Amino acid sequence: MDKRRRITLNDIARACGVSRATVSLVLRGSPLVHPETRRLVEAEMQRQGYVYNRAAANLRQRVSSAVALVVNDLSNPFFAEFATGVDEALGAKGYVTLLGSSNESPARQRQVLGSLMEHHPAGIILSPAESSMASDVALAIGRHTPLLVFNRQLTGDAEPGFEYDFLGLDNRAGARAAAARLIALGHRRIAFYGGHAGSSSCRERRIGYQEALREAGIAPDERWLIETAPTRLEANAHADVLLALEPAPTAAVCYNDAVALGLMLGLVRLGRRPGEDFAVTGFDDIPEAGVGIPPLTTVSAAPRERGRQAAELVLQRAASPTLPGRSVIAPVHLTERDSTPALAS
Repeated sequence: MDKRRRITLNDIARACGVSRATVSLVLRGSPLVHPETRRLVEAEMQRQGYVYNRAAANLRQRVSSAVALVVNDLSNPFFAEFATGVDEALGAKGYVTLLGSSNESPARQRQVLGSLMEHHPAGIILSPAESSMASDVALAIGRHTPLLVFNRQLTGDAEPGFEYDFLGLDNRAGARAAAARLIALGHRRIAFYGGHAGSSSCRERRIGYQEALREAGIAPDERWLIETAPTRLEANAHADVLLALEPAPTAAVCYNDAVALGLMLGLVRLGRRPGEDFAVTGFDDIPEAGVGIPPLTTVSAAPRERGRQAAELVLQRAASPTLPGRSVIAPVHLTERDSTPALAS
């Protein structure tokens, strides 16, 4: 046999003395195939070096066994947990995950989405880059690919007929709970630290924080709203801006856990002791939050569970593409640890 010729299902079927349909059932993991026949076919595939062209099969069947996941910051541990949840839920249904990252660039996001669309995914889960336009996403993926947008809203309007589902976190309630707890511990000068105001999730968390201050009779000070990229390194680098305020805050509600952990490192660098003379809260409850020094009080968003939920929603949309767009807001709760001491009298 010419080894340069591509091995086909018919080659495997002839060698095993079974039908091509039986070989196809083996590839699809069908329980209808007798175990001994399955072992015979799989052994022959291995012997001949058969490689299943799943993309071609998907095109023939007009179905796909892959779902694309595009996140805005792959370095954030929150998205590692989220992606794990997505992959777990998809794997349980026989799907694989195609992963991409925009690195907070809408231009890069368009490129990644366009490339992933070449694989004809059954659906897309997108945590958008900041300032992502609905029209740009619609242009990249078309109107017929099931889409689940996570965490941040798309801005602007797309062409008619572009429908998608949204899964978000209760950002406002979470930040409000964090700020209210700091107020109950005696803090009155409380900053909101990190994130960019143009991001919908940051905007919602700032609103919740401000609501808690106003409910306690505290007038929010614009100087207490300190923007940084939502990363540990940027949060660390800008800690001096926080402490340069006069009078300086005694506590900070941070945009996310990465920011909170970076701020705590910056405070230590500047001679402060988070958990003793400065209170810090995060948002997400990534695994590292519970083992920080000190362990971080944070708003728990259950990122792995949210990943499983996102996968379920996009598969539901793929099964029923005419469903109207849905918006689901997942609850969050405050998990208190050692980073939030009471204000010393």
